[in-house]
Amino acid sequence: MTDEEMLAEVELLVDDARLSRFAPHYLELAKGEVVSRMWPFAPEAGWEDVPERLHRQTVAIAVYLVNRRGAEGETSHTESGVSRSYESAGIPLSYLSGIVPQAGVPR
Repeated sequence: MTDEEMLAEVELLVDDARLSRFAPHYLELAKGEVVSRMWPFAPEAGWEDVPERLHRQTVAIAVYLVNRRGAEGETSHTESGVSRSYESAGIPLSYLSGIVPQAGVPR
């Protein structure tokens, strides 16, 4: 999946013109998190070292980050019957599951 395809998918899933302008930034943050999770001891690793099977997961992380904008770090919130809470201040571990940290040199 190309960067353009990933960005288009994030914008489609966010489906809010006001928030879509943040999509490129949050996609880059999500890509960085995936690279860091996959290659924790290889600062020279980059997005090109991430297998394509993780691209959709990266899109999901970016959508999560965009949708959470304005409520960063929130642990609990209830208003008019709507409740929000986040499992962590960063990206929840459930979004990072399946990304197996690698040891060694990226290919």
